[in-house]
Amino acid sequence: MARYKGPVCRLCRREGTKLYLKGDRCYSDKCAVDRRTYAPGQHGQSRKKLSEYGLQLREKQKARRIYGVLEKQFRNYFVKADRQKGVTGDNLLRLLERRLDNVVYRMGFASSRPEARQLVKHSHFTVNGKKVNIPSYQVRVGEEIAVHEGSLSSEKFKELAELAAHKTPPAWLEVDAQNLKGRVVALPNREDIDLPLEEHLIVELYSR
Repeated sequence: MARYKGPVCRLCRREGTKLYLKGDRCYSDKCAVDRRTYAPGQHGQSRKKLSEYGLQLREKQKARRIYGVLEKQFRNYFVKADRQKGVTGDNLLRLLERRLDNVVYRMGFASSRPEARQLVKHSHFTVNGKKVNIPSYQVRVGEEIAVHEGSLSSEKFKELAELAAHKTPPAWLEVDAQNLKGRVVALPNREDIDLPLEEHLIVELYSR
């Protein structure tokens, strides 16, 4: 499957905000968005004011890049969200938040969503005791996510245990940082999703 493999800091600069794609670097003074506040490219410093469509498009691209989702897959999430009861924008974010790679990141078991995706693909995590290596797997309420027993002794996961111990998970997750496992105790609400997104613009874009 095609996936962007270029410099991810360029994506943050293009959207004009931190997307937290490089873990600790995003919180340091090395962050590209803080050092160069303009968009990348030859004309990055002279971009004109965006139209209504441009604002909607940028918001969709921002959401895609935060969660690491390709265009067709993102559209499928929107179609599914639109068919569900409730507010479409909230439904969309709820589906994206329940991706296994995002849940692993939210629990503090990875420093970024790209790292969480890689760890999941390498079969380092289990769901209810069974190995799952599909980053887009939709985690359900009551399911337990844990580091696979064979990975617990590695230095990487010892570091992750320390990382998770100092991170406060959202209210819809319950985390046992010492044993590197956690559980989904509820569906995420909009106030639990601390992202710089205006999801109504995405709904407006796909409703044109």
